[in-house]
Amino acid sequence: MHNLFKTFNSLLCPPPPPPTTTLTANDFAQFFTDKTRTISKQFLAPHTHDLQPTTPTSNTLTFSFCPLTETEVSKLLLSSHPTTCPLDPIPSHILQAISPTVLPALTHIINTSLLTGTFPTSFKQARVTPLLKKPTLNTSLLDSYRPVSLLPFIAKTLERVVFNQVSLFFSQNNLLDPNQSGFKRGHSTETALLSVTEALRTAKADSKSSVLILLDLSAAFDTVNHQILLSTLSSMGITGTPLHWFESYLTGRSFTVTWGGEVSKTHQLITGVPQGSVLGPLLFSIYTTSLGPIIESHGFSYHCYADDTQLHLSFQPDDPTVPARISGCLADISTWMKEHHLQLNLAKTELLVFPCTPNLQHGFTIQLGSSTITSSNSIRNLGVIFDDQLSFKDHIAKTTRSCRFALHNIRKIRPFLTVQATQLLVQALVISRLDYCNALLTGLPSCTIKPLQMIQNAAARLVFNEPKRAHVTPLFISLHWLPIAARIKFKTLMLAYRTTTATAPAYLHSLLQIYTPSRSLRSASERRLVVPSQRGAKSLSRTFSFTVPGWWNDLPTPIRNADSLTSFKRQLKTHLFQLYLLLP
Repeated sequence: MHNLFKTFNSLLCPPPPPPTTTLTANDFAQFFTDKTRTISKQFLAPHTHDLQPTTPTSNTLTFSFCPLTETEVSKLLLSSHPTTCPLDPIPSHILQAISPTVLPALTHIINTSLLTGTFPTSFKQARVTPLLKKPTLNTSLLDSYRPVSLLPFIAKTLERVVFNQVSLFFSQNNLLDPNQSGFKRGHSTETALLSVTEALRTAKADSKSSVLILLDLSAAFDTVNHQILLSTLSSMGITGTPLHWFESYLTGRSFTVTWGGEVSKTHQLITGVPQGSVLGPLLFSIYTTSLGPIIESHGFSYHCYADDTQLHLSFQPDDPTVPARISGCLADISTWMKEHHLQLNLAKTELLVFPCTPNLQHGFTIQLGSSTITSSNSIRNLGVIFDDQLSFKDHIAKTTRSCRFALHNIRKIRPFLTVQATQLLVQALVISRLDYCNALLTGLPSCTIKPLQMIQNAAARLVFNEPKRAHVTPLFISLHWLPIAARIKFKTLMLAYRTTTATAPAYLHSLLQIYTPSRSLRSASERRLVVPSQRGAKSLSRTFSFTVPGWWNDLPTPIRNADSLTSFKRQLKTHLFQLYLLLP
């Protein structure tokens, strides 16, 4: 499969010619260093009295590392993706192949690091490669590139050990922000967007308008202050040897840049969490935990995915205080950002207003300092385009265009591909786009999602090299593909099943309620769901939310009572296929 995609990329996406520029590796290294330092110089040094380690009391939960056995290290090593860094002494896939031989030494290194609170110095170096942000940007400008950091494989293995133990401690003690979906098991951009979308649809059903604000941070991971981060960890129970380990992990780090076959001088990193690391996203989530109460104090709801933060507020259409509330909330967020050495980029902060009725217009203009934020008609949020009517027509149109382009490219080389190879390419490049966040499309009319169905029809015909007007139902059966409408139902019901079995994010649990009869009935054992009343259903006939699980209660009992997610998926897909074949 790797060779297939490598060949496909070489044929249809050949690497661009090397940029005609005089930039050197040292130029990039100095630029990346100066950018971070310029941002950090804007902030005042944190107050020392706020950074004193917390002294644990008898009621304070404290964390301590647990040494690993060779069996645990072997399982962790072999389950990791074998990414290779130029700083690795041997390729990672070879290290995995000879793991039984080196396992005692690796276990000793990991346990010694945990017990002594020291992160090995040789693991603190990173190799950075500049990557052009967009093909259309000027290749001679340093600002057109973003740094891609590579870390040693063994260093990332050690980080995974710490990540597993620390994240388990935080989860068991409810110390992490429940509205942070970045890099959490069972969480995704889709669940984060689903939570926000359901809140917006519920407000619209209640005849309320809403506002959605997307915050943008500049070099967020690179400007994290180590003193503030260590103080935050200490207040959450990371003290003693574990705190010393994190201090050792953060300090003394450096990087070099490779460009044009040369390696730059070594530059030191005095701020930030390591990019490309396992612990970086978790540490950033911990660092920003105290932002949530600031937002909620103004009556806003919020949701985060790594450093992407979205705020939303529902209000009565005639409420004149909304612009002032938005300004006050953004002002306090900006103050919090400065105190935590993060730069809020107000020029890229986006605002979208959802009126309660299509004819109502809210022309909000927010003035914050020297920056002016005006409302837009649509915004891009975690890869999904939101419009002010929640119709997702712009998102569907963009998805259709990108899928059509991918099909056009595959069609060029279709005569040289087998059916199996074509199916792999189509599923990776087209079907994956059709499935991304498709739970947000629940309840949309058939005419809205028809362009997506036409793309899927064209994809099925391309796999079997059928003519344009060939019937697609037999092709879907051969490919085991559900049509678009059924795929949306499949995703929705799968999320409902995960929610009822407590494997979905906690913020989705409030969207579903298990039906509990007032007296002893046979239906009590069938895990039915409560169908909530939908006020304003007539005006919202095009946007039923997935919190109305009528399909769920119509499913056969074995599907609702499936004992595992795999079993549920298999039975549900079969059931939806049977329903699809019965359609005229």
